[in-house]
Amino acid sequence: MKNRIEALLETPYWIADILPERVEKDSPGQYFAVERYFLQPERLAAIKRRHAALILKLNCYRAVSLDEETEQNPDPERIADAVMSRRVCVLTGESMLVSEPDELYLTVYHPDDDLLARLRTLCAGEGLYLWKPED
Repeated sequence: MKNRIEALLETPYWIADILPERVEKDSPGQYFAVERYFLQPERLAAIKRRHAALILKLNCYRAVSLDEETEQNPDPERIADAVMSRRVCVLTGESMLVSEPDELYLTVYHPDDDLLARLRTLCAGEGLYLWKPED
C-alpha cells in the first residue's frame, strides 16, 4: 500500500511560482537565462524565504505537519529551516505542499477550495502566483 505522500503525488496539483504561468517552450524570451539568474544562491535564498513565509502564514489558519511525521504544528523555526535547506512535504488536511531545495516554485497537491482561496491571498502577499498547469 502506498504511503500518504506517494498517493498525494499522483493527485492534481497547482504551482506557487515567481511566474504567473508556465513559459511555453517556443517563447521568444530567455527563460533559461532568467532561471539561472534566480537560481544564484542569494536570489534563491530570497525566494525560499518567501516559500517559508507562505507556509508559516498558512500555518496560522491550518494545522501542518512535515513529511510523514505525526507531530502537528512543529516549531516555526523548524518549518522554515526545512523549507530553506531540504526537500520537504508539508501536509495539511488532505493536501500537501512540496518544496524542493533548488526549485523556484512550490507544488500544491490535492488542494481543496478553502486551501486554494487561502493560498491565492498568501501568494499575492509574498509576490508569488498560484496557477494550475494544463493537463
